[in-house]
Amino acid sequence: MSRFTALIAGFALALTSCAAGALAQTAAPSQPPKPQTPKTTQAPKAPGSAAEPDSRELNMRAYVELLRSDIRSQKVAILTEVMEFNEQEDAAFWPIYREYDTELQKLNDERVGLIQDYAKNFEAMTDDVADRLAKGALDLEGRRNALKQKYYERVKQALSSKMAARFLQVENQMLMLIDLQISAALPVVR
Repeated sequence: MSRFTALIAGFALALTSCAAGALAQTAAPSQPPKPQTPKTTQAPKAPGSAAEPDSRELNMRAYVELLRSDIRSQKVAILTEVMEFNEQEDAAFWPIYREYDTELQKLNDERVGLIQDYAKNFEAMTDDVADRLAKGALDLEGRRNALKQKYYERVKQALSSKMAARFLQVENQMLMLIDLQISAALPVVR
């Protein structure tokens, strides 16, 4: 097994283990994932109180935060290993990557909002809501591809076409793993 394949496999395993608890708590295949609610130091609220947040919403937030925190650091570690930068390339690449990651996180925030909207409307899905959600997902996918194209060009100008292609290949594989994990956790529209 090549080092690259081993790194991606490790990333997939880590991604899977991050969400394992969440997926294990799914009540039925037709319901959104229920990750463990983060522990807090606040006293528990009385059941049914108006101030008690929806447990599904808390679980969704915990799941998203768990994925984001672990995955972002692992992506950087994998890129560092696979890209095999010399000192000059390293100095040129990481400022570009940080800008890319900042823009990607804005898109991911929108995606989280879309997923939360989906979870909120899942039980009473209408054609209009399904259409809005599907178009929103397609729009986000298109903007993410445009973002990757933009930063491919920037990396190519700063380093080389080969280095930019390597970055794009690794980034695409990691994003596909994340997408697969999220898609597998979301129930299909009824």
